[in-house]
Amino acid sequence: MAGRIEDYALIGDMQTAALVCRDGTVDWLCLPRFDSHAIFAGLLGTEEHGFWRLGPAHASDAPPPTAARRSYRGDSLILESEWDTPRGTVRVIDFMPPRDGAPQLIRIVEGVSGRVPMRSALRMRFSYGRVVPWVHKHEGRTVAVAGPDSVWFDAEAETYGKSLTTYSDFTVAPGERIAFTISWEPSHKEPPALPEPELSLEATEEFWREWVEHCTYHGPYREAVIRSLITLKALTYAPTGGIVAAPTTSLPEDIGGVRNWDYRYTWLRDAAITLSSLLRTGYREEARAWREWLLRAVAGDPENLQIMYGIAGERELGEAELDWLPGYESSAPVRVGNGAAHQLQLDVYGEVTEALHLAHMTGLARNDYASLLQLKLIRYLEDHWDEPDEGIWEVRGPRRHFVHSKVMAWVAVDRTIKLIESGDADGPLERWRELRDDIHRDVCEKGYDKERNTFTQSYGSRELDASLLLIPQMGFLPPDDKRVIGTIEAIQRELSTEDGFILRYPTQGDDEGVDGLPGDEGAFLACSFWMADDLAMIGRVDEARKLFEKLLSLRNDLGLLAEEWDPRLQRQVGNFPQAFSHVPLIDTALRLTASGAYGG
Repeated sequence: MAGRIEDYALIGDMQTAALVCRDGTVDWLCLPRFDSHAIFAGLLGTEEHGFWRLGPAHASDAPPPTAARRSYRGDSLILESEWDTPRGTVRVIDFMPPRDGAPQLIRIVEGVSGRVPMRSALRMRFSYGRVVPWVHKHEGRTVAVAGPDSVWFDAEAETYGKSLTTYSDFTVAPGERIAFTISWEPSHKEPPALPEPELSLEATEEFWREWVEHCTYHGPYREAVIRSLITLKALTYAPTGGIVAAPTTSLPEDIGGVRNWDYRYTWLRDAAITLSSLLRTGYREEARAWREWLLRAVAGDPENLQIMYGIAGERELGEAELDWLPGYESSAPVRVGNGAAHQLQLDVYGEVTEALHLAHMTGLARNDYASLLQLKLIRYLEDHWDEPDEGIWEVRGPRRHFVHSKVMAWVAVDRTIKLIESGDADGPLERWRELRDDIHRDVCEKGYDKERNTFTQSYGSRELDASLLLIPQMGFLPPDDKRVIGTIEAIQRELSTEDGFILRYPTQGDDEGVDGLPGDEGAFLACSFWMADDLAMIGRVDEARKLFEKLLSLRNDLGLLAEEWDPRLQRQVGNFPQAFSHVPLIDTALRLTASGAYGG
């Protein structure tokens, strides 16, 4: 059985990522890309679907021991886990070197004290646990082959095969280091180069040290901000600049339920807000790479902007269900691909335009095609902003006139007007100023409930939606506007859990709600950070700080957050780690630091 979601650590190489549990088991790894088939899919099934466990030897009828301590080595993505056993203490160092060639996962066992018996158990299963590869020896190396894929296993200890699993039993003494490496290569090519674990470890540590040095944030929440920035960098696909929402699929928003989605793609919304956080903390190169990815992804067809693309800009992300996987804690179905790719979500025009605007304002070198794209997006919005859509939360129910979508359409027009006013683009300025006013008037007339003094989820509805918290943050209305304050207070009353965390919108239990799905979900962490932001903006800074620090306490011991927090089960739920949680963490830390609203 897989561990709790917060029991996992992330390691990665900016092309793919692995999740490592507290007991030393790698339960999730897709090779060679984030969106490739998994060779370890135990996270969504059982050990029969692939895993790699490395830790102290234990009785076959006992659960593997969990590490007594674990941490990342400094400001890096190098994981160090330590076990205290009756025979001594041992450390395992896990990492994936940033690379140009074959992807590698390297695990180095280091003796700390005593003599500790260890075991490595490697069970590779291709195609998300469905295919048992042909495992054989080639010039002293172990190789697993199935179809187009081959995975090479290099061990500095003797190995043997049993029950379709590759084992290694050995003892490690103080100061001794024994390395194990798996490398992926297309099966029709020559074997990958022999690994050099110690040199790779030095290079990986140096990469992260140099990258973190570019961070311009030095406030009181630096530890949390740096870890979130490293996580966002790890979710970036280096060859193209695309940013995945999360490295996993089908980790449930509702344990045992059907709200299980594939997040290994680039949502324009998530990537745009990630870009925003990176820019505000000094990372302009990532911003430039994402802008180039965006221009390639939408090239030739900006009027049909998709809400998400593949990490190289692929448009077709067909959704399928893997019925041989029982799902994380029986949360089925397990889905790959994402059918929401072709939904109409008008808010993405605003998020993309806001990201391009921020890049322009922070001095990123001008790109004429980026300005041209922005103008084309607004011309599309001129004719479509008043249509119903599926909204920010990708509802699978009927389309509605979502207030947040209209607000973000206003943002798109407003930022484009600013681009023209700066002299860096030409467009029908007066016409678009009128359009901006028309959208603003429409939202305030149709999306606002005067009796309750709150904006609502959609025109004519009584439901609330946490995305309304972005109204002051986007500059649609000033923070001291009575309608803004009323909306914040209404969301606190109606969408807040007992712990003060924020739900996205009301759900209906076993009945289908606004999103067209049965079941409930946890508190959406991004929305809870938005609430802390808004509270700071309206002057309730002490309350904002307390909520922010309560949210920080939900991170696992390594500083990682999933998509949601289940207040009933008191645990993280949803895909992990989630960019859409770490981005607003950074944003709120920056706002609270600027306001001086922090303790100590």
